[in-house]
Amino acid sequence: MAAVQALSLSRMLAGFIREHWRAYAAAGAMLTCIAMLTVWIPRQVGHVVDDLVAGDLQGDALPRQLGLLVVAGLVIYLLRAGWRLTLFKASFRLGARLRTRLFAQLALQGPAYFQSQRTGDLMALATNDIDTVEQAAGEAMLAGFDGSQTLILVLAMMTIAIDWRLGLAALLPFPLMGLAFWWISKHLHQAAQDSLTRFGDLNQQVQESLAGVRTVRSLGLVARSEAQFGGLADRAAEASFRSQRWEAAYEPAVGMTLSAATAIALGVGGWLVARGEISIGQLTAFTMYLGQLIWPMFAAGWVLALLERGRAAWGRLAPVLDAPLTLADEGRAALPAQASLRAESLTFSFPGAKRPAVEQVDFTLAPGRTLGIVGATGAGKSTLVRLLLRQAEPDAGRLTLGGVALPELPLATLRGHIAWVPQEPFLFSASVADNIALARPAASRDEIEAAARLAAVHDDIARLPGGYATEVGERGVTLSGGQRQRVAIARALLSDAPLLVLDDALSAVDTGTETAILDHLRELRSARPDRSVIVIAHRLSAVMDADEVMVLKQGHIIERGTHQQLLVLGGWYASQWRYQQIEASLESA
Repeated sequence: MAAVQALSLSRMLAGFIREHWRAYAAAGAMLTCIAMLTVWIPRQVGHVVDDLVAGDLQGDALPRQLGLLVVAGLVIYLLRAGWRLTLFKASFRLGARLRTRLFAQLALQGPAYFQSQRTGDLMALATNDIDTVEQAAGEAMLAGFDGSQTLILVLAMMTIAIDWRLGLAALLPFPLMGLAFWWISKHLHQAAQDSLTRFGDLNQQVQESLAGVRTVRSLGLVARSEAQFGGLADRAAEASFRSQRWEAAYEPAVGMTLSAATAIALGVGGWLVARGEISIGQLTAFTMYLGQLIWPMFAAGWVLALLERGRAAWGRLAPVLDAPLTLADEGRAALPAQASLRAESLTFSFPGAKRPAVEQVDFTLAPGRTLGIVGATGAGKSTLVRLLLRQAEPDAGRLTLGGVALPELPLATLRGHIAWVPQEPFLFSASVADNIALARPAASRDEIEAAARLAAVHDDIARLPGGYATEVGERGVTLSGGQRQRVAIARALLSDAPLLVLDDALSAVDTGTETAILDHLRELRSARPDRSVIVIAHRLSAVMDADEVMVLKQGHIIERGTHQQLLVLGGWYASQWRYQQIEASLESA
């Protein structure tokens, strides 16, 4: 599995580098210049030392030589700044691309996918894991190139330009360092993987705690929640520490190797100087070259650490990016302007359920008509909406719009045709006006206020501190449940969608407000005779003006007709209507 992950990461990075080859080539060219200047400096210092010993530097010769060294150092500084700016700009593009791709992939997944995923893990992928892959594409690639190039040039200067015997002797400890690197990398990969997983657990706890902060406080669970978070934070810190400890193990391996190499070089080099086979200046240059090997060795450890972290992160990220969509979006059919909605023998079962949630359901909703759907809790009302929105696929039968089966329509076309107000409306951390205008960002203030009046929420908004500019907070936390529902209704009414679906969207409002909203919907039907409406409700007063009402029980249609026809029928609808009327009279008494 690790080999497959490494190959996938390598292939992805190779493709990105090919696409941005100009940036990588420019950075590589600057690094080549840096490496050449870096290996030139010790050789130049060696010449200066030998000339000083020989007394050949007269007048301003020494200042000129030292000036050249200063200029070389300044050029190296500028080139290092240049390659970092060039390279990191490219690697940041990879991070942005991966985040965009991850978001697009998650946006296309159906609800079934998210039932098997944790929000905290997905958030960690979009932040920590992609940052790690980005580092592998940026710092690791160029550090590897720079370190390898410097290593080759330095070794060439040590063995060819100075003395091959001295060079080979100094390299004797390096195979042991390679073995240590292999052993450290093996453990670092596992530690990095565990660290990323623990970070995901911590993220999940933060997300759940903040989302349910009211529940946690109301049940007096703050202390327990803090203890759970503290435990997860400790485990995440411990996992991160283990990862950093293995990463830090590269440095002692490098230090011990270079110390051994320096001791060997001084011993062998001193013997060669005593024999007159190399000069003191050459030995000085050789020891400086040994010092320059510190960077390639550290670069090797750094690159291995970044790549192991990148492999661990990519092993978590790639399955999410490549996960098959739970709902196919392969439709290409066009949708007629006036489209009737039709259900034909519709049947659907949830995985593992003993009986279907919806079974053999048939209905037709023509443009401009209203369909009411009622029934006890668990009757299958909201399941019908899920099938209509293609959040799930029917096991048998089909749904059509304008005679076109829903899978034959692009998802964007289908969902653009429907304005849906769910049982639990979601508001974004934005102003009230922005939340209402979500489907029509270009809507004017007058249009936004008109939609709010239709949803009977305008007066409530006017009483807010900032009116329509009031920020509602995450998930609309500053608004009441009824206000959130009415803002969501206003959002749906403002949209141009031909089909309006109210999924028990009036459950959190009082009967007076419900009556006002229903009166406004009747006015809207007159103004837009082409707009169809599906009203799912527990309170039967919400569907009494519908052109047809369906009563569901355990997924089956047990009654259907107009409000008056169902009252005459004397079945479930009639008995529930009488009960709700008695309840309403008692509440108003």
